[in-house]
Amino acid sequence: MSNSILISSATTAIEFRNVSISFDDVRALQNVSFSLGKGEMICLTGDSQSGKSVLLRLALGFLQPDEGEIWINGQNIVGLDETELLAVRRGLMGMVFQENALFTGQTVYENAAYRLNDQEWPEEDIEKSVLEVLTFVGLQNDLEKQAEALSGGMKRRLELARALIGWPKIMLYDEPTAGLDPINAHQVMDLIIRARDLHGISALYVTKMLGEISYLANHRAEQSPDGWTIVPRAVATGVNVMLLEEGRIVFFGSPQEFQQSPLPAVQHMLHPVTDALHDNLEVADPWAQNRRSRDKNFLG
Repeated sequence: MSNSILISSATTAIEFRNVSISFDDVRALQNVSFSLGKGEMICLTGDSQSGKSVLLRLALGFLQPDEGEIWINGQNIVGLDETELLAVRRGLMGMVFQENALFTGQTVYENAAYRLNDQEWPEEDIEKSVLEVLTFVGLQNDLEKQAEALSGGMKRRLELARALIGWPKIMLYDEPTAGLDPINAHQVMDLIIRARDLHGISALYVTKMLGEISYLANHRAEQSPDGWTIVPRAVATGVNVMLLEEGRIVFFGSPQEFQQSPLPAVQHMLHPVTDALHDNLEVADPWAQNRRSRDKNFLG
């Protein structure tokens, strides 16, 4: 199996071209090349320390590679200054972290509106966008609730709403169902499928739960008389699996090919001997205009 899948930049949301990066002479990623097509999803998996968190940081522009190019929606972000990177993140990208990233002292409405307030949108436009995205995640009746009073599943849906506000072209999900019970995890995945299929959002989805990959690949969202519904699909298209091992892509292909692959690295993920720890992605607020506002930490 080739470790690189590349297509034209005009049709890609994210493209890595021969990207390598080291820390203290230790390779974190080596010669990584892949493309995420517009409206498609890549499920990124691998053991801890395989390079998943580093890859996400590179895609956000928090790290610069030692070698290679990183293209976001047709623009090479390698070498851009912080102001230029901030414009790319704000204009194109949303991020859902593993950790609780809400402002617990603010309401549901205030949390959802944060990014737009920071960008000084007109209040009328902010209100319209907030109500739209909170309706999308089923929190339209909870506008005045304090974030700290929400259940775990409601908090994660609010984080999704804050990341999705304005409908970014690209979403990065870092194990978004971590810590949720099966019912809430299922609801979150349904919302992610809906964002992908009904809004055409490209997604890079990090997970070690291989059942999630199967669900995301084998279901689609469609309009219904009641608004929308999630239905099974006979053929999984637009979803690929990328497996990292020690900073290298050792598998890239469809979920069906992943399940059938005899590669030792794939078999290790399909039949693990022990549970691996989750990687952590700890990064500062990628959208804050005022750098001092980073004490608010970890925005989605």
